[in-house]
Amino acid sequence: MTQADDLPIVRSARRVLKTEANAILEMVEALPEDFADVVELVLKTKGRVIISGVGKSGHIGRKMSATFASTGTPSYFVHASEASHGDLGMITDDDICLLISNSGETKELSDILLHTRRFNIPMVAISSNISSTLMNAADYKLNLPNLPEACAIGMAPTTSTTLTLALGDALAVSVMEQRGFGSDDFLKNHPGGKLGAQLSRVADLMHKGEKVPTVETDTPMSDVLLSMTSKGFGITGVLENGTLIGVISDGDLRRHMGNLMEKTAGEIATIDPVTITPDLFAAQALALLNEKKISALMVVDDARRPAGIVHIHDLLRAGVA
Repeated sequence: MTQADDLPIVRSARRVLKTEANAILEMVEALPEDFADVVELVLKTKGRVIISGVGKSGHIGRKMSATFASTGTPSYFVHASEASHGDLGMITDDDICLLISNSGETKELSDILLHTRRFNIPMVAISSNISSTLMNAADYKLNLPNLPEACAIGMAPTTSTTLTLALGDALAVSVMEQRGFGSDDFLKNHPGGKLGAQLSRVADLMHKGEKVPTVETDTPMSDVLLSMTSKGFGITGVLENGTLIGVISDGDLRRHMGNLMEKTAGEIATIDPVTITPDLFAAQALALLNEKKISALMVVDDARRPAGIVHIHDLLRAGVA
């Protein structure tokens, strides 16, 4: 079935997406007044950002908490009902609370709300009802635009949850940028999966020591061929006084096939080859291999001494692609 075969479905989908997209654009032009103050509050907090909500707001709250945690801000989601049965003990004086309720009248949040007031724990509220109980009690108010939900009956949380999610992302990223949280920090929180692989360094994946194929400039080609075949990378580095000055690849061998065995490594080598450093991201190394249409790269230190070698298969096996 193509989109043209079922236009009412397509029209419905586009209406929902436009409604929610327009709502976000409206919030861009009317960012909550306390937004910057909340970012500063999070940056100064010694403890965690405790987030709570009920129903769809709770689902969004869990995602917000996970985003904060993965971008350098300790955070924890506390279920509102469980809080009333002992989990209030998870909230300390060093924490701040961020409570989510589109109506601002969610009864299940009342015990957490009262707990923050009793112990002077800073409380941030996200709601579209500025005159609600929750917003009136809050120290910091993140007021959402009060716009129609995208569903046909105007009741299912759609626009409101999208706005809350987007606002949570804006908070987390703003805090992240103010902290100077970078790629290395991100990798510490994402060691597994594709993200971890892409953020790993060449030093984590390269072959080192005796596994690195190298020869001197005056090495006879018979010994060069032995080095290339025994190491299995299809290239060998050519050294002069311990410094990499060139490489020999299968292509270099083919170009000199006529009198190959009469030459030395220095006469055959491609001088000043493309190299990388150990601190380069593995994803960048893969991009360079693809750009140059080669299968292996020599890894050198600041003095262009061989530090290792990385093959495209090593990167693919690690899940960098």
